[in-house]
Amino acid sequence: MQQFLLSIILRIYKMKKCLILGLFVVFLSGCSLFEESSQMNKSAQQLAAEGAAAFMNKDYNDAVKAYTDLKDWYPFSKYAILAELKTADAHFHLEEYDEAIVAYEGFEKMHPRNEAVPYVINQIGMCWFKQIDTVDRDSSPAENAMAQFHRLLNQFPDNELAEEAAIHIEACINNIAGHELYVADYYYKTEEYQAALKRYQHIVEFYSGTEQSQIALAKIPEVAEQVKKIKK
Repeated sequence: MQQFLLSIILRIYKMKKCLILGLFVVFLSGCSLFEESSQMNKSAQQLAAEGAAAFMNKDYNDAVKAYTDLKDWYPFSKYAILAELKTADAHFHLEEYDEAIVAYEGFEKMHPRNEAVPYVINQIGMCWFKQIDTVDRDSSPAENAMAQFHRLLNQFPDNELAEEAAIHIEACINNIAGHELYVADYYYKTEEYQAALKRYQHIVEFYSGTEQSQIALAKIPEVAEQVKKIKK
């Protein structure tokens, strides 16, 4: 009998715990819903103003929050396109380049005829350009940046950003050629003469006029002689 009563008491205790826990969860979710509802009382214009103010004050995380809320809550607002672009810009200033690239590419895809597209292409290039490292590192950022700057020049040759893009292309070429020379020299030092020769020839063919091509050109006769010795 005592065991039976004890089991009933334990069940009641567990039920109370579940009830209290359930009420607590409901309370928290209610607070969350209330907070979200309170935030959604802001108009698209208010969120746009908040985003602009945060951006001007360099509070880029707050800017992303305001502009993201604007896009989510008012996707058909006249401010939505601006919010898309400024969200990308905020990520760029935060040095969150992967997020910025996705945002800029999304903008271009959604608004291919928008007047901001040349700027967007340039910014995608700059996202990659900012990630360019020393010549002993992967040259993919320089290659990707150069592709975007070339795209800008091809599609919008008269745009005000074209001149700056051309300067950035030269820097990209210098980095890529420097990387190629670094690899060629590595092959030469490790006596991989055939591989070294191919790299030096590649530099001369594709990066003529650069300092690296002059160095490679001077190296070719010596490396070619080493290759001949190996083949004998």
